[in-house]
Amino acid sequence: MIVRIMGEGQVELADSHFVELNELDDVLLKEMESGDGPGFRTTLHALLDKVRELGTPLPDDSLEPSELILPAPDATLEDVRAMLSDDGLIPN
Repeated sequence: MIVRIMGEGQVELADSHFVELNELDDVLLKEMESGDGPGFRTTLHALLDKVRELGTPLPDDSLEPSELILPAPDATLEDVRAMLSDDGLIPN
């Protein structure tokens, strides 16, 4: 699956990694619902770091269709709320 991190680029991730990413996404969703700004920031960075760690970066000149778009590291609670579905950032 091709994942885009806004403002950074794209990585390719194996579907097998989505269980682990969904766990972080669930925590992020709860923090957003409760308005936990510091927790949200920590979990968002953990999620993005995990995507970078597990994914293989695509070349900068590659423009593949992204199946999943994640917010930039400096995104606010409000920015991410606008991107959320009922399942969070990462669909189950």
